[in-house]
Formats: sequence, C-alpha cells, structure tokens
Amino acid sequence: MLCSGLGIFLLLAVILLCLPLTLPKAFGYQMYHVISGSMEPEIPVGSLLYVRPMEPEQVENGDIIAFYGAEGEDAIVTHRVLENRTLMGEFVTKGDANQTADMRPVPYADMIGQVSITIPGAGVAYAFFVSAPGRAAAVAAVAVALLLQAAAACMEKKK
Repeated sequence: MLCSGLGIFLLLAVILLCLPLTLPKAFGYQMYHVISGSMEPEIPVGSLLYVRPMEPEQVENGDIIAFYGAEGEDAIVTHRVLENRTLMGEFVTKGDANQTADMRPVPYADMIGQVSITIPGAGVAYAFFVSAPGRAAAVAAVAVALLLQAAAACMEKKK
C-alpha cells in the first residue's frame, strides 16, 4: 500500500509541475524566465512570464511586451511600451527600473507578444524543468513511480 501511494503521489507531483509549463503552449502562449532586473519591482528577477501573441498595432502605451534584443543577439527583452509608432512600425520601450528609454526602437518584426501573466519566483522552476537535467529528473521520477506501482502490484499478488 505504501509503494502504491508513493508511486501515485510521485506521478501526480510530476503532472502538477509540468501542467503549467505545457498546457499554456496549447493556447498559443510562450513562456520566459526573467533574468535581469530591468522591470523591477513590477516583474522581479526569477519570474515566469506567459506571453501571448498579438498584432503590434493593438499594443497600447503602458503595455508590457516581449521582443528580440539587438540584431544578432538571442536575448528576449521584456519592457514597457512608452509609444507605439504605428506609422513607422516600431515601439519606444523602457524597463521600469531604467532611467531612460531604450536606445533602439523595437521594430514590429521583433515583437514576440504581450506579457499576460507574471508569476514571481516560478521562472527558476521553469528554467530547471526545460533544461536537460530537469527533463531527466522528470523522466526519472516517472520511472520511479512506475517501479513503485509494479512493486506494489507484486506485493499484492503474494498476499
């Protein structure tokens, strides 16, 4: 009984930890882990962001958007829109913690989407579970849960 209970608990834990990291993708959201303090205190370092795609023309001043950094960089930046220059097809953005607006306007083509949900601290777990060691840990937890279930079934047969 103990083996079966532990196995079920372990499987449920893996499912509950993975659901918030997988289900939103089915609805078009992308997730990002915040690694800099440019949007503090609104978005603390270590937060998990859910970003939904939207048309750049629909973005309003004050919205927080995610976009690709400077050309040639892989960085994703999350800043507040100060101005949406629809005629020029670009945004003027600024991190809340920064003193001045970003030097480079963000072209519409670089926009990923609007930040919809922010979960402080959850980005650390997200970064772990999407890494190779995190995926291996999830697979190992499922394997251990299945072994516990098999052991419980064997012990039940012997009774």
